[in-house]
Amino acid sequence: MQPLIAAHRHRSPCLCLARSLMGNQLDRITHLNYSELPTGDPSGLEKDELRVGVAYFFSDEEEEVDDRTPSDCGFTKDHSPAEEGPFSVSEVEYSAFRSQECIFSKLRENEDLNVYSAKTLLTMCKPGDLLELVATAQAPHWAIYEQDDQVIHLHKGEIRKDSLLEISSGRHGRIVNNRYRYRPLPPDLVMQNAAGHLGLRSEEICWTNPESFAAWCRFGKREFKAGGEVHSAEQQYFLKVHLTGSGVHTLVFRSLEDMIRERRRVDASGILKELSLVNGGKE
Repeated sequence: MQPLIAAHRHRSPCLCLARSLMGNQLDRITHLNYSELPTGDPSGLEKDELRVGVAYFFSDEEEEVDDRTPSDCGFTKDHSPAEEGPFSVSEVEYSAFRSQECIFSKLRENEDLNVYSAKTLLTMCKPGDLLELVATAQAPHWAIYEQDDQVIHLHKGEIRKDSLLEISSGRHGRIVNNRYRYRPLPPDLVMQNAAGHLGLRSEEICWTNPESFAAWCRFGKREFKAGGEVHSAEQQYFLKVHLTGSGVHTLVFRSLEDMIRERRRVDASGILKELSLVNGGKE
């Protein structure tokens, strides 16, 4: 059993592709070919009891480009951030499984992936909602909506309260309460989780990115924390990457946090354009 200790330069326990194929960015990705892929009901809910708690390990938050102007965010003249939406954006689609259980789904065939301007999004939000801001070549930024334009989020190593209109920086957004298939906490507990950590900085927190923090606030599951679950040979997370025209690629990880971090790197770096050229791991 591995201890619940993670160094700042933590490396994913999954098997690695040869660096010579695609460079060091793929150092932590496993690309495997399975005769049987996990199947599960994307609408299924987690059966475990609710977990609410606090534990501190460390923070190794990824670098995010949050200071881009609206013209840098990948929207065309027909999809400018000043317009209200809804808009359709070109995105990689995913589904994820823990063993046979579907725990995450971002598939256009199953849900509305349209995005809206931050101003329009404000009219749709309720306290405790999980928000996602998206832009081309950036990892999505996640936050918990509080009220009156205010959100609580992890940004540059600090848990802060900010204006949604200000942090959007030209990005469009959407509500993603059902992206993860876990059972959500009541809104008051979601807000308690988020507000209770305001002001904490890198050395005091245990989330490595804003998605993991916001998802933990909403679902209360320790698996969203760095070092929050014990690795075992039997435990595996499967990330199915749905690529238009080239089938489904499957990546395998030993923890939920590892899977989230790699998926976010893929969104930000465009690695999948290279992955789709690899022969293995394609359905």
